[in-house]
Amino acid sequence: MNDRPSIGVIGLGHWGPNLMRNYNAMGVLGAFCDASPAALDKAKAAYPDATAHDSPEALFADPSIAGVAIATPAVTHAEMVRRALAAGKHVFVEKPLCLDIAEAETLKAEAESVGLKLMVGHLLLYHPAFQALQNQVAAGKLGTLRYIYSNRLSLGKIRREENALWSFAPHDISMILALAGSLPDEISGTASGHLTPGIADTTLTHLQFSNGLAAHIFVSWLHPYKEHRLVVVGENGMAVFNDAASGPEKLLMYRHTVGWDGDIPIVQKADATPIAYGDAEPLRNECETFLKVITEDLVPPSDAAEGIRVLKVLDACRRAIESGRNIPLAGADKA
Repeated sequence: MNDRPSIGVIGLGHWGPNLMRNYNAMGVLGAFCDASPAALDKAKAAYPDATAHDSPEALFADPSIAGVAIATPAVTHAEMVRRALAAGKHVFVEKPLCLDIAEAETLKAEAESVGLKLMVGHLLLYHPAFQALQNQVAAGKLGTLRYIYSNRLSLGKIRREENALWSFAPHDISMILALAGSLPDEISGTASGHLTPGIADTTLTHLQFSNGLAAHIFVSWLHPYKEHRLVVVGENGMAVFNDAASGPEKLLMYRHTVGWDGDIPIVQKADATPIAYGDAEPLRNECETFLKVITEDLVPPSDAAEGIRVLKVLDACRRAIESGRNIPLAGADKA
């Protein structure tokens, strides 16, 4: 008999079906909800043992549901999270937590005040390859980190309600903060929009940390090919997490060295060495973590505090782009 908590999924558009698939495979999909009759009919056919609801209120009122996974548009996240907490449900919400820092802090406080868990869907923190990279960094295999850059580029998934920064960059920000261990001191950024007035199609953000570490994030949905790449440069090595690759090519270590002959730099290149990583689906890891958050009082990598840190960086990026100025942040907050 399955005594694991039942999960309800709200929002069956782009990402909700993936959540349903995983929770069903785990034996904990208890209900789902969407306002679209067509989406509901499709889900009913795929998951006849789960309860279908046509409104969030009906799902929230279901006493058999311990936690909800929210995959609705970002603009609705704050309201959905608040209603779920008021109904006594633990909450997993896809990124971003919401669109306003003060509101996010209020949601975190509301969850804590009633003893409920609030977790954010920063998926790549649960990717086995990124977790292996984190372990390499934590073990000092790269030495002191000097520079991190990420490219998240593709052609498509163009939005008219949010720009490329808010759509793509939360994943990269969450990874960079996890590796850096702190918020940056200062953020600058530029953007360009071509398709919809006022909506950036490409953004380039620079993060400067108090310990000398620097990072940049380049995102675009107007790129001729898909590239999801995170490069971490340390004093003793360089690692590349290429999520568009597969197998051993996904996570590589480069032991290049730079020496000096007088005042002339001498570069010695080394062959790439694969870094071993697990083969679990990142989303399955994330869903399993949400269950452990509910049942074992686990603090996940993407708890509400982490979601707020990502929002702080996103908001500073926005202000930097709009003002053309460098935006200071408190670098002492641990990530």
